[in-house]
Amino acid sequence: MYIESVPNRNSPPAVLLREAFREQGKVRKRTLANLSCLPAEVIEGLRILLKGGVAVPSADEVFTIERSLPHGHVAAVLGSATACGAPDWFAAAPERLRKLLLAMVVARIVSPGSKLATHRMLSDDTAAHSLGRVLGLGQIEPEDLDRALDWLPAAQATIERRLARRHLAGSTLVLYDLSSTGLTGRCCPLAAGGHPRDGKRDDTQIVFGLICAADGCPVAVEVFSGNTADPATVAAQVAKLKSRFAIERVAWVGDRQMITSARIRDVLQPNGIDWISRLRAPQVAQLAQEHGPFQQSLFDERNLLELTSEHFPGEHLVVCRNPLLAEERSRQRGELLAATEAELATVAALDGLYVIRTSLAADKLAANAAVAAYKSLSQVECAFRSIKMVDLKVRPVFHDSAERVRAQVFLCMLAYYVEWHMRRRLKPMLFEDEFIDAAPAEKPSAVATAQRSAHAKVEDATGRADDGTPLHSFRTLMQDLGTLAYHVTYTALNPKAKIILTTRPTPLQEKAFALLGANPARTR
Repeated sequence: MYIESVPNRNSPPAVLLREAFREQGKVRKRTLANLSCLPAEVIEGLRILLKGGVAVPSADEVFTIERSLPHGHVAAVLGSATACGAPDWFAAAPERLRKLLLAMVVARIVSPGSKLATHRMLSDDTAAHSLGRVLGLGQIEPEDLDRALDWLPAAQATIERRLARRHLAGSTLVLYDLSSTGLTGRCCPLAAGGHPRDGKRDDTQIVFGLICAADGCPVAVEVFSGNTADPATVAAQVAKLKSRFAIERVAWVGDRQMITSARIRDVLQPNGIDWISRLRAPQVAQLAQEHGPFQQSLFDERNLLELTSEHFPGEHLVVCRNPLLAEERSRQRGELLAATEAELATVAALDGLYVIRTSLAADKLAANAAVAAYKSLSQVECAFRSIKMVDLKVRPVFHDSAERVRAQVFLCMLAYYVEWHMRRRLKPMLFEDEFIDAAPAEKPSAVATAQRSAHAKVEDATGRADDGTPLHSFRTLMQDLGTLAYHVTYTALNPKAKIILTTRPTPLQEKAFALLGANPARTR
């Protein structure tokens, strides 16, 4: 027997209970009953029974949901980390530590917190999301996380070499900048007072330098004592490039506080490292005296001028004029009421001017490319902003051991490496310019202020992507994905057998998982 729905012109279809039989070698059917008057759920129950199933009064009597955990953001980040090669980073660790280290990287993106907070969100009985269950961590202790951190510093060199082979092979530009973060307590050997880059003058701090590829992808990080000056960190990073990464020919891009004339003479030149940096204000004034006042008409076409100087032998100098910077300096100069008119006139001649210095000759690196390379340091600033404040929140640091402090900073760098790749793939869903790479070709010169593309401006105005889905920041998109739940269920027939069900993704969530190549239904 079976149930068949028969169309009935302008009336509702007739629902018939029928039976098939064979007569004289032919298959025939006869109607046993008209079920059209029955409710739809009763008809569906009969249909299930006729197919050999079991009908129940309600779904609640079949499945009981024992626990629901946020899951979508875990699936997105874990899938991305796997695609980035994160499991291979920790392959040399004991099996238990492998899972813990991967969980700590993912947790730093999903829900950054202290060691104790991470322990609570990963432990089975206090889980804040599905990460611990997906990785099969079970019940863990804070000491387990300590053991994972203790293993990481010895593996840092190997992991950084892996990243360098992937992102610095054939590269000519290496971005480097320095930042600091507060350290809670005074027992750590790295804790010291120094120039606070986050404005917290009363706290001890650590300093860490980040090496990035030309596109801003993080490759290596080094932690220094909190009172270490910017230039003093360059030698250690140059040695890392030469010995650990075996990269012979690169151009080191750093700001004017980092790459000083003394550091060029004592570190970069002896190691055969090229550089791109910027002159300090007194050096710009010295250059203006040597070549005479820089007439504004010299900057009419490209806003830059190429020079050489006897004070900087062998260097390619590019004088840039930024009209917006000129306006700001003019405003500031007006506030210097105590200055004499003669001094003001000298300062006014340099309004809006800055000078890029590089050891690369013009035939190897054009002036426009040199300016663009220096301005790409802003990508390292974006990395610091994400690591310190916005997403990954490296601070505050509570560890007393110098090795564990280094491990935490390195763990945050690995998490940012995964986030950096996620952001690139999720650009169509974020308030980020998808066509930013085409912007340099549309600007008259690299000196000009970057402008958002017309496509990005339309998205900013509407708040929606091309397909009509709402745009997000990276953090709010993670929150949206987190609404896709991980359900632990069981049946009345066998309460001990747990069945894992996941929520059906929304169209927006499906789009995100497709861009990332992640599968939210994969629960192990």
